[in-house]
Amino acid sequence: MVIGLDCAAPWLVLDRWLDELPAIRELTQRGVHGVLRSCDPPITVPAWSVMTSSRSPGSLGFYGFRNRKDRSYDRLSLADSRAVRLPRVWDLLSLRDRPVIVLGVPQTYPVSRVNGVMVSCFLTPDVETSDYTYPPELRDEIEALVGRYMIDVPDFRTDDKDRLLADLEEMTAKRFRLAEQLLETRPWDMFFMVEMGTDRIHHGFWRYFDRDHRLYEPDNPYEGAMLAYYRALDAKIASLLRHADDETAILVVSDHGVQRMDGGICVNEWLMREGYLVLKEQPSEPTRLSPEMIDWPRTTAWGEGGYYSRVFLNVEGREPEGLVPQADYERVRDELKQQLEALGDENGAPIGTVAHKPEDLYSEQRGIAPDLLVYFGDLAWRSVGGVGTGTIHVFENDTGPDDANHAPEGMYLLAAPGVSAGTGAERDIRDIAPTILELLDEPVPAEMEGRSLLS
Repeated sequence: MVIGLDCAAPWLVLDRWLDELPAIRELTQRGVHGVLRSCDPPITVPAWSVMTSSRSPGSLGFYGFRNRKDRSYDRLSLADSRAVRLPRVWDLLSLRDRPVIVLGVPQTYPVSRVNGVMVSCFLTPDVETSDYTYPPELRDEIEALVGRYMIDVPDFRTDDKDRLLADLEEMTAKRFRLAEQLLETRPWDMFFMVEMGTDRIHHGFWRYFDRDHRLYEPDNPYEGAMLAYYRALDAKIASLLRHADDETAILVVSDHGVQRMDGGICVNEWLMREGYLVLKEQPSEPTRLSPEMIDWPRTTAWGEGGYYSRVFLNVEGREPEGLVPQADYERVRDELKQQLEALGDENGAPIGTVAHKPEDLYSEQRGIAPDLLVYFGDLAWRSVGGVGTGTIHVFENDTGPDDANHAPEGMYLLAAPGVSAGTGAERDIRDIAPTILELLDEPVPAEMEGRSLLS
């Protein structure tokens, strides 16, 4: 039984709030728990597919939600389940006639055929018009059980916090009600669910909880909202655990952790200021950067926004209108890396930015990897891709209110027969799939990059 909590941080769940979460506390008394190091980049896509395939983003060939299809400037694709070309743990178990229940795991839309049931994830466009279940008739059962199923909360970057809290409560209640129904009515050797509410409440309410956040206000009405959500979630986990007997191995895992967001770095504004990016016309107001705005023959590099920045060089012979000679590629990339890492906050103080070269992170690179993966402020600052702001540093998020970013430290908790209780060593997110296979006495494919938690 695998219970995934997107964005759950070990310092929060396994330390600060542990006494408030009796179901999770009881599991820690029975099993081993610790830090689960996420992938690079530590974001939902690709992290859950890294976890369930035990392969790196480089091996999988995607590096975030949006990826370049080829070396052209205007072809980006969304990494849904069709981008995952390597088997995930439910695929392997299905081939071995082991029944599975897969519920809400990111990158399962469109759904695939499994030996059991699958309900897709937040990438589903619309539950009323999209086929989000396997088998298809499961959809009717879900609607009879909970009404309109909630894949995700709509517009979680909102100022309407009361509406967001109500939606989070409804979504999580429906997901766990469905989970119990499936556990009661379907055979399973592996049950794997992911709750997205933990991620959404962090992004929506971090400023109200974290006293070190620049927007924190003492005695605000939402100061206890995150803890209240976690308490209710823990009660739902307790109900779910009634479906596990003494021989059931229980895993509670997260794909990455969380930290406050101090601001945003307008990566393309910085690239323009430093002469790396040239636009045909300078916009007079904040505008999303599009390929037709860029003067490509005069542009050295451009960047994408998000929780981290993907920076690409415009290389001669590689991109259609490449400027950087192949012989100068490493020199220019090193120069960019050095300057990006030296970029400080609005007062010039260091923020600890790290610009990774993909070959330093991945033993192989499929697909089109960024030339640099930039973690502004080591992910304490997000990347803003728009132009026309007239500034490098911004303190309003370009996609709506969002006061938290991701951290590389996720969590794991394994309670299983023969597993000693206590704090375990830091482990890698790729270790989960081999663990599941070993717990089910199934062989671990040699190409998996992780090693079982039992080893």
